[in-house]
Amino acid sequence: MGALHQSAVIVAAGRGSRMGLERNKVLYPVLGVPVIVRTAQAFAQSGLFDEIVIVASACDMEEMRAMLLSAGVPVRAIVEGGRDRQESVSRGVAACSAEAEIIAIHDGARPLVTREVIAATIDSARQYGTGVAAVMLKDTVKRVDERGVVVDTPMRDTLRAVQTPQTFAASLIRAAHARYADGNERGERATDDAMLAEWMGEAVRLTPGDAENIKLTTPEDMLLAQQVLLRRGEKSEEEKRMMMRIGHGYDVHRLVEGRDLILCGVNVPYTLGLLGHSDADVAYHALTDAILGAAAMGDIGRHFPDSDPQYKGADSGKLLDHVMALVHERGYAVSNVDVTIICQRPKLKDYIEQMRGNVARHLGVDVDCVNVKATTTEKLGFEGEGLGISAHAVACIYSLRHG
Repeated sequence: MGALHQSAVIVAAGRGSRMGLERNKVLYPVLGVPVIVRTAQAFAQSGLFDEIVIVASACDMEEMRAMLLSAGVPVRAIVEGGRDRQESVSRGVAACSAEAEIIAIHDGARPLVTREVIAATIDSARQYGTGVAAVMLKDTVKRVDERGVVVDTPMRDTLRAVQTPQTFAASLIRAAHARYADGNERGERATDDAMLAEWMGEAVRLTPGDAENIKLTTPEDMLLAQQVLLRRGEKSEEEKRMMMRIGHGYDVHRLVEGRDLILCGVNVPYTLGLLGHSDADVAYHALTDAILGAAAMGDIGRHFPDSDPQYKGADSGKLLDHVMALVHERGYAVSNVDVTIICQRPKLKDYIEQMRGNVARHLGVDVDCVNVKATTTEKLGFEGEGLGISAHAVACIYSLRHG
């Protein structure tokens, strides 16, 4: 890394309506890895940046945080986006360190960007103050009127399709966002950051982009991204499943008065709660042991001994986050998990979906990769007598290093 402090702002505050999905497209996996994780990894693993800032919608921030933590991707901050792209980028730029001298801005939905493309924009920004990735057009472009009638045909050789990253001297892009926070003199809002530099009268320099640096906008783009990754040597889902490791976890805690009943991070209303050194979330404990078992990394007691006062009353979800970071350091990610809670009462069916969502966020996987179920023992054993609750969990993990 050069002497200049360099920051990356990854903008992922959209909803992805054109993708036809129920939530932000960057939360969905491509070959088993969420898009936002792939994009952030491209910048983190490039070795070109001192910090990464993510801009996200308020409803996605915690899920992204869990995904990135699980993947071991360090970020300076995850900040809430604004009413449009310009405001979202402005908030991301504001969250960068005051020491930043170069700021690269990138679409969260462009996970296929290469180090070469990123580096070219940085080199240009260092020399000229601007560096914007772009590619030549393959198709002829027509300018039309409101009736759809062709007005003229610009010469294709003079046109470029602009991508991201768009990289700038920090002083330039900060000044541009401050000056045009309310739009330009015609009330227009910038649809990319180069527009702001143009309004400032700056000469925007274009650098070589990459035809594979596509923005995932439609379902077809997701399929194309898979093919690009396969061509680059990444394993398919089927091949990854061939490298699966499986672990099993079990835990049990006594029911007592004066404690909250917490299961998979959900505080379940009940007259009794589980007794333990931490919050005694028996389901999370079983799941944590299953993941540790799959990675051959011991058990929860080894990593978080009940003799250590720092874990007294600990949030078991945070313990699970820590284990996920360790597992990822070993080169593994979670494929799917199955958790069974054995409990005579209270009834848990109304809380199952919330539990699944909590688990998915901690593991950085889609909720469809998580199953949580509850069963009774027909009043047999300590669970049936209401003395305690136990849980079993099975976790499947796969190697990222073979991908």
